[in-house]
Amino acid sequence: MKLSLRGEYALRALLVLGLHYNEPVVRIQTISQQQNIPKRFLEQILNDLKSAGLVQSKRGVSGGYRLARKPEEITLAAVVRHIEGALAPVSCVSERYYEKCSCPDESRCAIRSVMKEIRDAVVKIAERVTIAELCERYERLQTHPTVALDYVI
Repeated sequence: MKLSLRGEYALRALLVLGLHYNEPVVRIQTISQQQNIPKRFLEQILNDLKSAGLVQSKRGVSGGYRLARKPEEITLAAVVRHIEGALAPVSCVSERYYEKCSCPDESRCAIRSVMKEIRDAVVKIAERVTIAELCERYERLQTHPTVALDYVI
């Protein structure tokens, strides 16, 4: 699975909406500025998330966006699947977007076997992590940032 810029921006927008879950709405300008997402691209992404039932919108001067469900009910897997499609690294191991591969025998393909393990690990994590947990991690990292590893040879 490779997360596109659209997928990353969708998760970042949902993070902001999760952090402001108890507010009536969050203005698109606020999300755009906080996450450095181009406003027009963000509008498209939020409309896509709205069609998936993940966000709601309110029009007008006091308008904006909010999560359609509790942050604890929205998994990263649901978001990524809606925006990107499969969580699997190759289509021949995808449970929802399966496509036959070109190998001679799928059942005996060593590469497919490894890719299935990778898919299972990604799915396990993405199904477990919710927008609520993403918000908790964000807040924890604001007070206790992790040290970036820097290797120089």
